[in-house]
Amino acid sequence: MPKVHTIMVAIDFSKYSQPTAEYAAQMAHDLDADLIFINIINQRDIDAAQSIMATYGTLQNDQFLTDRLRDRHEALDGLIQSCHAESSRTRGLVRIGLPYQKLLESIDEEKPDLLIMATKGRTDLADVVMGSCARAMYRRSPIPLLSIRGDKFFGR
Repeated sequence: MPKVHTIMVAIDFSKYSQPTAEYAAQMAHDLDADLIFINIINQRDIDAAQSIMATYGTLQNDQFLTDRLRDRHEALDGLIQSCHAESSRTRGLVRIGLPYQKLLESIDEEKPDLLIMATKGRTDLADVVMGSCARAMYRRSPIPLLSIRGDKFFGR
């Protein structure tokens, strides 16, 4: 089995994010691996906000995007601190786009050896058994994917 040097963890700030982050941090510690937390702002959400802003003219698009990116970076930094990941070997990334596509691009750029993600995402309504992003990554990931099944694994 090849050595795992870098673990990438997909975080969507759903209720499964904290336990997934804790699991990944422990695994990185046990394997003496670097850790990359990544969050994708869905382009669909940006497009919806832009449509509303165009209709009502209430917000500046550039400021809206800057604020969202800042908020996500702050949330990711907080999550990293709360799961006690080794700070010198951990970093967070925030990207904008179609989640599974941006994850694949980030894997290509960052070259992690393993991807960890929960099987459920921000909503429990769509894709009841497995989230759509997790399903897409399961089919397309060029690296091993550790999918953590939310409720049953974490007992929540």
